Amino acid sequence: MLQGGAFDIGVGDAVAAWGFGPGQANESAIRTAIRGGRHPAHQVLELDASGRRARKHVPVTLDLSGIAKGYAVDRLAEVARDAGVTNALVAIEGELRAIGLQPNGAGWTVAFERPDHSTRAPHAILVLRDAAVAMSGDYRHWVDVGDRSLSHTMEPTRGGPVVEPPASVTVIAATCMAADAWATAMMVRGSLEGAELARRHGLDALFIDREGGRLCETKAGQVFDTWPSPTRAA
Repeated sequence: MLQGGAFDIGVGDAVAAWGFGPGQANESAIRTAIRGGRHPAHQVLELDASGRRARKHVPVTLDLSGIAKGYAVDRLAEVARDAGVTNALVAIEGELRAIGLQPNGAGWTVAFERPDHSTRAPHAILVLRDAAVAMSGDYRHWVDVGDRSLSHTMEPTRGGPVVEPPASVTVIAATCMAADAWATAMMVRGSLEGAELARRHGLDALFIDREGGRLCETKAGQVFDTWPSPTRAA
């Protein structure tokens, strides 16, 4: 897999066990989730695209939340294009895709959020042109375990939340579903390994970490390598 197993849709049992699904966290289910033995979904799920069918070869619980919003944004963009709309910015929460330009010929200005659970404020500005952006972070959905707050991003190999993820990861890609999936994977990989992964696959990514009360950035790709500037263009 391109992400080295960092993104897996077969973590639905862990998502539910830790309380990030429709129910509450369950200690017994958590112990089961972290016990091991989980098979990556791509190894055990057989897809029949022509028949629109899927078959699992071992028990696996799927969770598509890591790509759902990105996929939906891409579908919105397709619907807009089919309706003859050639210039638009479509979005679902923090996932956005730009089509064409604004009426004045400029790209679409997008603010992305400062990773702070207590406020909602922009961290910086991007200008998108025929590109998509997705952001994943640890500051909106989490569970408190003792004196630690664990984010909703699951690490597939351990069946639980990533222990020390970046505060946020922002990824620019051709499609919003790809940006969404990569943002999740890079939360799992962390800033240094994630930035190398982004460079290897030609992606633009910005990692923000908290260090001693400050926000520190790790950058990858042409867009973010020109950081900082008043506006950032993609």
